[in-house]
Amino acid sequence: MAGRGTTANAGHQDPTLDTVLGKAVAILNSFAADDRVLPLAELVRRTGLPKGTVHRICGDLVTHRLLDRTERGYRLSGGLFELGMRASIERSLLELAMPFLQDLYERTHETVHLGVREGTEVVYLAKIGGHRQVRSPSRPGGRMPMHCTAIGKVLLAHADPDLQRAVLTGPLERRTPRTIVAPGVLRRQLAKVVQTGVAYEREESTPGLLCVAAPVIEVDATVPVAALSVTGPVGRFHPESHRAAVRAAATALAAALRRRP
Repeated sequence: MAGRGTTANAGHQDPTLDTVLGKAVAILNSFAADDRVLPLAELVRRTGLPKGTVHRICGDLVTHRLLDRTERGYRLSGGLFELGMRASIERSLLELAMPFLQDLYERTHETVHLGVREGTEVVYLAKIGGHRQVRSPSRPGGRMPMHCTAIGKVLLAHADPDLQRAVLTGPLERRTPRTIVAPGVLRRQLAKVVQTGVAYEREESTPGLLCVAAPVIEVDATVPVAALSVTGPVGRFHPESHRAAVRAAATALAAALRRRP
């Protein structure tokens, strides 16, 4: 997920911490997705930076509206949200995709996601859940490993061979008892994704959740710019029955991307 905290005593090992900017980024990255407020002592522990340095830089970040100071410590400020919304590629994609996400939600009445690849992870740009959405670890701006999510698998299936090799030969984190951690099994799934145009997740990232995803591929492109998914709970949700809907939404979004100026 976004905001993965670093461990203490890393200050002398990470050369990026030798600059003021590197230290500021380390402090901001210390906030995990579920963190609301972090005390100064916890920021010191997670960054491995001296207490005086963290206190001084936090003061500068407060001045520039990147952090807020509270009675219990520091929290991320709205200035970061404003900067994030100015990111041109993600913003234009999100603005263009939102009507298709809303249509997909109206057709399925299940949780809908828009995600893109960053490195070997999925970054979620949008999530529409409605009143009966199930609890899931995904959230806008959050991250998940590619190998255990439907969006991740559909993006990985169409990725370049070097990226696929890096994921398949690297450690595959086991998130649940159903997470696929055998490279050969995952490789066969990815080949099937290319053939069928959709990827499935069956309680691989979170117990009790099922998902189906499709890639958003522009004309003459082989690597998707994004992927759409529909998620629901075991028992009520049958991902195969939503395969056509999610593929249609992804295809329509790809066509809209081709028409943009």
